[in-house]
Amino acid sequence: MKTIDPLDARILLALDDDPGATILQLAKVLEVSRNTVHARLQRMERANLLLGFSQRVSPASLGYSLVAFLSLAISQSEGANAMSQLQNIPEVVEVHATTGEADLLAKVVARDTEHLYRIANTILAIEGVVRSNTAMSLSQAMPNRTRGLLEVVAHSGS
Repeated sequence: MKTIDPLDARILLALDDDPGATILQLAKVLEVSRNTVHARLQRMERANLLLGFSQRVSPASLGYSLVAFLSLAISQSEGANAMSQLQNIPEVVEVHATTGEADLLAKVVARDTEHLYRIANTILAIEGVVRSNTAMSLSQAMPNRTRGLLEVVAHSGS
């Protein structure tokens, strides 16, 4: 897998500071050529190093203010089917395969507790899902963040 190097990280940090910056503005701020910035952004895009713009949209801004985490026990013979079915549920926004008692940890968003209940029942009805355990988020104590990691990478080339 290709990784982000110090210059790539500096470009991304500059975009984080000013998401509407043009390639020319980025080049001036970073003191590199416009062609370099453009080529780097294209390379990162082609290598799938950047998340899509939809990743920047808060589910709460779409009316999904409730966040819950479902620990799912999956029948080993039906794991692929269960994963495929989870991908068909729009409110399931993230899934991780895990160690421990649960096989999968699913991050789910909902409009309210009744909506969460319906989503949880939909998930339990998936062939291969043996059981689930739901934990509701009371508040996001720390948001998802990568800026600090970008800063470490940006300064590793200094």
